[in-house]
Amino acid sequence: MKYLVLLSAIVLAFQSSRWLSSSPTQESQPAATTALGRAPRNIILLIGDGMGIAQITAGIYSSADKLHLERFPITGLMKTHSAKHLVTDSAAGATAIACGCKTYNGAIGVNERKEPCPTLLEDAAAAGMATGLIATSSITHATPAAFIAHVSKRSEMEEIAPFFLKTRIDLLIGGGLAHFNQRADGRDLIGELIAKGFDVHTFQQRPLNQCQPRPERPFAWFSADKEPEGVHKGRDYLPLAARMAPPFLAQRSERGFFLMIEGSQIDWACHKNNGEHAIREMLDFDQSIGEVLRFAEEEGNTLVIVTADHETGGMTLLRGSDKKDLKIKFATLYHTASMVPVFAYGPGAEAFSGLYDNTELHAKLKTLLTLNAAAAR
Repeated sequence: MKYLVLLSAIVLAFQSSRWLSSSPTQESQPAATTALGRAPRNIILLIGDGMGIAQITAGIYSSADKLHLERFPITGLMKTHSAKHLVTDSAAGATAIACGCKTYNGAIGVNERKEPCPTLLEDAAAAGMATGLIATSSITHATPAAFIAHVSKRSEMEEIAPFFLKTRIDLLIGGGLAHFNQRADGRDLIGELIAKGFDVHTFQQRPLNQCQPRPERPFAWFSADKEPEGVHKGRDYLPLAARMAPPFLAQRSERGFFLMIEGSQIDWACHKNNGEHAIREMLDFDQSIGEVLRFAEEEGNTLVIVTADHETGGMTLLRGSDKKDLKIKFATLYHTASMVPVFAYGPGAEAFSGLYDNTELHAKLKTLLTLNAAAAR
């Protein structure tokens, strides 16, 4: 009898493996079927600041076509609380993802004792990978800052800016020009970037669509003196930046790249309880996701992760909503403790299913970066 049981188990295992290998979803998403231990060459992390389930739902019902988010084969849910508060802010939320440690609200790249903690971008740079940061906020704002800087308060933007000269970064696109060239200490960080070999451009000189980054030089484009306008007021560079950055970074290093892209102003719209603005920011962010997915599908060895640092506004869609008229309400002007979704595509994507903490998202990405570094040696 025991031999029959063993034989049955072998047959079932064989049939299961055949069923899994012939899954239509896996055939249409070949990059997502890679063995869990395989390291992707490139990692692109997209963070929709303040983007929860309701913001995504509103985007889905407001779009004439399916969102690019709907194409991801792997999804998960992530807890966002900070060290001492269920409701995090962007600084602590981004630091948990970037550094893997819980910290206090307002902290940038430091733990609860205000000690610097290494970030994913720094790890990638140390491994010889190219790196980049893109945001629709100031590049010194909480989320992008948490990947490159180490300061005790998110408001210390003049203290954050010099970190862009301390760590290898190959591409930066966002606002905050004044924190580089109109500083209280008199330093001209734009001049210092140029001295380091950067090809630097500003919104005052030319729009991003007139810039042509050259792979032999790191690239910086500043979209505003302080914070860029919202997409409802004409800001339109995020999808273009998402299209330009991956092929540029891929040429900057044979070891691949790490890129973080933030749709910053979903959060700002929800802080104002402006549902229409939130939807436009959501759709702009989704266009950027589409540009990244196009690169990942063509390149074949790029992991794409989309998530949020937290949900903002307690947004909900009410009874009576239809696609032409969404009834949107908000519960608060601040963030909430709601979990946020995680979407994954590409080599290693399977690791990102399930329900886990934001520090575990860091751990998963760190493991893949470590494998990438080991493979390059």
